Amino acid sequence: MSSDRPAGEAASPTTGDPAPREDATAPAPAPDHPEAPADPAPATAPRGQAERPGEREADEATADPDTTADQHPAPPAEAAREAEPTSETGAPPREAEPTSEADTQPREAGPEAEPAAEATSGARVAAPSAGEAGAGGSAGGGKRSAAAEALAAAVRAVERGEADAASFFTSARGRSTAARPGGARPASPGHATPTPGDPQAATPHAAGPAGPAGGAPTAPLGGAGSGGAPASGPAPTATAGAPAAAGPGAGPSGVGSPAGGAGGARVSSAGGPAELDEIRQVLAAGGAPPHLAEQVVRALGEGAGPVLRDDPWQLLAVPGVRPEQADGFARALLGPDCGPGDERRSRALVTWLLERAALEGHTARESATLRDALAQHAVPDPDEALRDAVAEGVVLVFQDALETPGAAPAAEDDEAEQPVRVLLGLDRYALAEESLADSLARVINTFEPGAAADPAPGARPETDAAPETDGAPESDAARESGAEPEAEAAGPVPGWEALADAAPSPSAAELVRAAAGHGLVTHSGGESARAEAVALVAAAHARGLRAYAAAHTDDGRRRLGAALADSGLPAALAVTVAGLLAGAEGPGRDADGAFRLDLLAVLDAPQLDVEAAAALVESLPDGVRLVLSGDPGVLWSAGAGRVFADVVAARACPQVVSRTPDPGPIGELVSGIGIGELSQVEAPGKEVVIVPVRDAGDAVHRTVQLVADSVPRAIGVPVPDIQVITVGHGGAVGTRALNAALKERLNPGPGRFGGFDPGDRVAYAVAPGRTVTGTVTAAEPDGLRLDCGGEDVLVPRARVADALRPGWAVTAHQAAGRRWPATVVVLPGDAGPLLTRAWVYTAFSRGERHLSVVHGAGPALPHAVAEVPAAERTTRLRALLRAQNATA
Repeated sequence: MSSDRPAGEAASPTTGDPAPREDATAPAPAPDHPEAPADPAPATAPRGQAERPGEREADEATADPDTTADQHPAPPAEAAREAEPTSETGAPPREAEPTSEADTQPREAGPEAEPAAEATSGARVAAPSAGEAGAGGSAGGGKRSAAAEALAAAVRAVERGEADAASFFTSARGRSTAARPGGARPASPGHATPTPGDPQAATPHAAGPAGPAGGAPTAPLGGAGSGGAPASGPAPTATAGAPAAAGPGAGPSGVGSPAGGAGGARVSSAGGPAELDEIRQVLAAGGAPPHLAEQVVRALGEGAGPVLRDDPWQLLAVPGVRPEQADGFARALLGPDCGPGDERRSRALVTWLLERAALEGHTARESATLRDALAQHAVPDPDEALRDAVAEGVVLVFQDALETPGAAPAAEDDEAEQPVRVLLGLDRYALAEESLADSLARVINTFEPGAAADPAPGARPETDAAPETDGAPESDAARESGAEPEAEAAGPVPGWEALADAAPSPSAAELVRAAAGHGLVTHSGGESARAEAVALVAAAHARGLRAYAAAHTDDGRRRLGAALADSGLPAALAVTVAGLLAGAEGPGRDADGAFRLDLLAVLDAPQLDVEAAAALVESLPDGVRLVLSGDPGVLWSAGAGRVFADVVAARACPQVVSRTPDPGPIGELVSGIGIGELSQVEAPGKEVVIVPVRDAGDAVHRTVQLVADSVPRAIGVPVPDIQVITVGHGGAVGTRALNAALKERLNPGPGRFGGFDPGDRVAYAVAPGRTVTGTVTAAEPDGLRLDCGGEDVLVPRARVADALRPGWAVTAHQAAGRRWPATVVVLPGDAGPLLTRAWVYTAFSRGERHLSVVHGAGPALPHAVAEVPAAERTTRLRALLRAQNATA
C-alpha cells in the first residue's frame, strides 16, 4: 500500500503495519498525491452544516453500529436552537446508539421547502419550535408552564443520574398539579397492542438502559434533540408475500415508494380534526407537545385519545419517546397513585425494549437480558413483569435448545433433558421467522429434479411450461424484456452436467451442479463470486427455465444486468428484492400470488432481514430452485435477523464456497481482512493509499483534498465516481461534517430547495434499510428530481426534509451492496470503539479501482480486524431449521 504521510511523521504502530514505515524499503509518497497541507488544516469540523435537534448520531440498527464516539446531546434549554456542530474533544466517548439506515435526520427546510406532512422512515420526534417548546402549551406559541418546567427538570434529573426513575413517583419535585382524570384509576387494558404504525416511522436506538453516559442532559419530551434519544414504537407487521405498490416517481425498483416494496401497505393514519383535538388535549394535560398528535394516531390508531388517557405509557409507541419521558407524562396524567411497578408501565417497557432490540438486529431476547433491563428502569419485580407480559399476550415465549460446542447431536430416543434457553419476542418477528423456516422447508421438500419445468437432456423445452397466469399481470420489466426463457430456447436442451463442464470456473461448475439437484443452495464468496451466480442463471436459461438474479440495491442490479448482458442474456433478468416484491421488476405473479419463475439467485443475501426474506420465500412457487448467495464478511442487514448466516449455520442445504479470489491489491487486502489479518499489500498503481492524519480537522481537510483534487488527478477517477465512507453521522468527522465541507468545496450554494441545490450529491432513504445515492438535477413543484445511476427519480416534496440528506459521505451500512470506482474511507481518532472486522471489510471493499484510507485510528484498526467480530444477534431461525431437519 502506498503511504501518504506528512514529512517527518511516523506511522501509527499497527499490527500488520497497514501504513508502511518510512524506511529504505517503504515506497516514497507519490508526488501527485497530497503531501502535508501547505495551509493549516482547520482545527475543527466545518460549520457549514450544524447539527440540529432530532438528528441521529448513529447509523444503522445492527450489531455493528455505524456511529461516532463523540456524540454529545444538547442541553434541553438549547435543543430547539442548537446551531453548533458536535464537539469531539473534552468528553470520553459514550456508548454508540445504533440507528437504522433509514434514519434521515430532519433538516432545516429552505424557503422553497414544505414541512413533511407526516413522519416517514426513521423520522424522530421533531424538536418543538420556539412557539411549541412549552410542554403543554399550544402549538401556536406561549411560554412553558411551571408544571411543565418542573416535569422537564425531573426528566433531566433522571437522565443525568441524579435520581432514579422511581423518583417520578415518590419525589415532590416530580409531582404534578394536574388532577388525575376521572378520579379513580382506570382499569388496566389486557393486551394493548397498538395498531401497526407507519413503516417509515421506526427510528432505531440502542439497547440497554436509557439515558446517555457521562450524565449529559437530554431534551425534554417532544424535543428529542441531538442527544440521539432512542425512538420506539411498533413498526407494522408486513403481510408476508403481499407486494407493496411502488410510490410516486418510482423507478423500476420502486425507488420513489415510501414502503420500498419490502414492507406492507401504509396504514391509514389520517385522524379527524375532532380526534386530533382530543389527543392534543390529552398531550397538553400530560405536559407533552400537542404537535405529537398525528404521530400518536399513526402509532395507536383510531381511538388513540382514550387509549392514551387510560394508559399513558402507550406514548412509548411514538418514535423518539423515551421511558423517562413517558413516566413523566403518566405522572402528570394519573397523579401520585401510579408507581414504577404499574403493570401498564411494565408491559409498555417490555414492548419498547424488544422493539429496541429488533432495531439492533435481534428477533428475540433472553429472559435474563430483559429482566436486567427492566430492573435498570426501576421496575420493582422484573420477573413478575415478564410473567404478566406473557400472560397478557404482549410477548411470546420460546424455548430453544442450547448447543454445546463439540457435543454429538442427541438421538431421537434420548430421554436426557437437553438444556434450553428461554427467549421472549414480539409476534411480528416470531411469525416472520417461523414463516421463513416453513417456506424454506417447502422449497427443499417440493423440489423434484425431473419436474416438467426441468426438461431432460436432449429434449426440446416446452414453450407452454410456464404456469397459467389466469390473467395475472406481468411486471413492466418482464413485458419490456420479452425474455421468457422457455419461449426463446431452441434446439436440444443441454444437460446440467454439460452446462457445469462449460462453466467459466470450477466454483461456477460446482454451483451449477448443486443447483441442478437441490431446491435450496447457499453460495458464499466475494465480489468475483457474483460471476458464478450469473453463470448459474445463464445455465438455467439455456435449459429453458425462467431464471432471475436479485440484488439488494439498484447499483447491484445494474452491475448484475451488465454481467448478464455480457453473457448474452437480457439485463431485465436482474432485479432488486424490493422491486421483485413490489411487482415493479421481474416476471410478475401467477394467480396464486407466486412469482412466475423456476430459479431465483439472491445475491447480497446477508442484507436480507427476516421480514423481507419471509415475504420473498413465501412468494416462491413449489418446485423452485433458490440460491442464497453473498459475502459472509460484510455487515449484516439493517433490519432484524441474520438470515444468511442462520441458513448456513443450520446446514439445511448444500453449501458452495467460492474459490475465486477477488483480484488486485484491494482484493488481496480485503481477503486478508476477512480472515482477521491486516497486511501490507503491494500497490504499484496506487490502488491502495494510506493517508495518516493527526486530528479531526486534519481528517476533514485531507478528505476534501483527496476527493476534489488528488484522486481525480493521480488516479483518473472523476469526482462523481468517488464516494466517502465514514463511521457515523455525528461528530467532527461524521457524515454531516464531511458533507458540509465537501459541498462547500464541490457545489457551494444556499440550499434553496429544501436545503439542496442542483448538483448536490444526496442519499435518499427509500425505506428502512435501503438507501440510494444520486444527484439533484432539478426542483419542481412536486418535489426534487434526482439522477440515481441513470434513473430519473422524483422525491415527493413532503419527503424531502425527512428522507434526503447530503450524500458525498455515507456510512458503511449505507454503502453495503454498492461499489464505486474509487472510495475514501475515513477513520477518525475516536472511531476505535465502533470498528469491527465486518465494518472494515465492508468499507474497504466498496472501491473497484482505488481505495484511500484517511487513517487516524492508530492501532484500533488492526485490533478491530484481528479481534473484534460482529456482535452476535439473538435469532431463532437456525434452531427452527435444525428442528425441521431433525424431523424430516
